[in-house]
Amino acid sequence: MPPKAPPGASPKAERGAPPVSPSDAPAGPGLRADWAPVPTPAGEFQLVPVRPERDLPVLTRWMNDPVVAAFWELAGDESVTARHLAPQLADDSHSTPCIGVLSGMPMSYWELYRADLDPLARHYPARPHDMGVHLLIGEGRDRGRGTGTTLLRAVTGLVLDHVPLCTRVVAEPDVRNAPSVSAFLRAGFRISAEIELPEKRAALMVRDRAHGSRP
Repeated sequence: MPPKAPPGASPKAERGAPPVSPSDAPAGPGLRADWAPVPTPAGEFQLVPVRPERDLPVLTRWMNDPVVAAFWELAGDESVTARHLAPQLADDSHSTPCIGVLSGMPMSYWELYRADLDPLARHYPARPHDMGVHLLIGEGRDRGRGTGTTLLRAVTGLVLDHVPLCTRVVAEPDVRNAPSVSAFLRAGFRISAEIELPEKRAALMVRDRAHGSRP
């Protein structure tokens, strides 16, 4: 589940949460154009940056799926999803929202963000250029089959390949979300700690570059 304040919201909004990197550091993860598709055991996969005029209906449908809504808490009409996306689509955002396309079909939603510039940095020993990831599997047919693990491996590899200053990728799934935590573990992440966030108790998951960009 993502933080209630969407990634991309200024860390200055939270008093006492200065970013780890300087304020003039490049903000985004460098994904302003499509990254090339990559082969995975589940099929060819590509991250495509969100375009609201194209993607809002499917994202809203996914957010209203009970399995997704239980952790993302964004059920509602398209205006709810649009408000969540808006800070990430701003010019000064440090987050990039993406649709995950598997074998030509949109099936997942991803947020890639600079964790060291995010309010999350208040809650763990962040390093400059840490990258964070949120995801949801939007289509029920793709859940419970190991697809999430496969795609996490692929996306982590893409991040480490395309963001050379990033030495690790972090995530903070709700500790109650056992399938998500298990998927991260199987994808090569480790549980660094449990941390208290404003809206949940989270497992801080870390994937180090030294582990290899494509486990």
